[in-house]
Amino acid sequence: MYNLDLNIVGTLILSMVLYLFGNFLTNKIYILNKLCIPSPVVGGLTFSLFVFILEYFKLVNVSMNTLLMPYFMSFFFTIVGLNVSFKLLKKGGKVLIIYWLLCALLGFSQNIITIISSKLLDINPLLGLMCGSVSMEGGHGYSLAFGRTLESLGVSNACSVGFASATLGLIMGGIIGGPVAKILIEKYHLKSSNIHKKNKSSILKSNTSILNINDTLFFEQILIVLVSMSVGSALANIVNVYFHIVVPSIVGCIFIAVLFRNFNDKAKIMIMDFKLLNFLQDLSLGMFLTMALMSIDFFSLSSLFGPIVFIVICQVIFIVIFTTTLAFRALGKDYDAAVMISGMLGHGLGATPNALANMGSVTNKYGYSQSAYLVVPLVAAFLLDIFSIPCILFFINILT
Repeated sequence: MYNLDLNIVGTLILSMVLYLFGNFLTNKIYILNKLCIPSPVVGGLTFSLFVFILEYFKLVNVSMNTLLMPYFMSFFFTIVGLNVSFKLLKKGGKVLIIYWLLCALLGFSQNIITIISSKLLDINPLLGLMCGSVSMEGGHGYSLAFGRTLESLGVSNACSVGFASATLGLIMGGIIGGPVAKILIEKYHLKSSNIHKKNKSSILKSNTSILNINDTLFFEQILIVLVSMSVGSALANIVNVYFHIVVPSIVGCIFIAVLFRNFNDKAKIMIMDFKLLNFLQDLSLGMFLTMALMSIDFFSLSSLFGPIVFIVICQVIFIVIFTTTLAFRALGKDYDAAVMISGMLGHGLGATPNALANMGSVTNKYGYSQSAYLVVPLVAAFLLDIFSIPCILFFINILT
């Protein structure tokens, strides 16, 4: 068998090529575009499957240097923290708080499901935890962050299990979100309070704006992120060493970034360009997801595929029952609630883009929901982290 050993530059080049290849496939294949499957997921998993075939037939053994991956990961989550503004909480009102608490309860329940399922399947509960809120509400980003933490504790294949679970959840979240909302709307004869439909692209207009930057502004934004990363990582390390509590470095990065953002909003120390920061966030997310997914070892994962599918199916059944009963009623049992349910199914199993895609398909047919488009992205994008991170850390620490 031929051994192909890629150095750090070769790995970086390959990840860029796979990201572009994944973007090409999602634009050309309708079902991938319809389900909003991210380009890194498509490109990375395609390559992992290709490598699996090569190794299965004993043709080529590929090894990669993914040393840059944790830095891309920390960079991404630091910008997530910089986007958190406490002022936005006031705009959502009571519905935002209810939706937020429901998502917190959902994440806690997802972790309970994994513990019960792990006992039934006789697998390591920490490995099963990767099929809970880590990969469901947290998606591929949390799967990498917390997966690396668990692997450092001796839990083999944690990242791979998380990625597989997150990918299955992403697909299911995109498939069932719209139809469930449609059933609720037609069953209860719900109507939109907005007479005119609003194109979803107008909601996301700011994301497609042309960046107007110069070298000074660019380096200022990079400096803010890197300093927050460094201080946050040091803080997490202090907690780990001196308090013996398992805290991934990204938790410290997010914490410091949130503090800086809200202090800077009042003190006006530095200008923060959120269009540029969000662009850098998408860039770093794409790179670390591509690197992570393209390095999945399907040989090691094959023995766990059955348990992963079983747990994910349990998660899907639970979230459908949870959203159509408790969540729908708590949110008001009206049209806005139905649209928010489609969003909760999207990011509760997959990611924020899933939630927006689900809501877009519903509102384009039945009418616009201003409340849903304010509450769901606000909670799914970053407010949920305030509950989900401590919840995941709680379960990791009680299971270790």
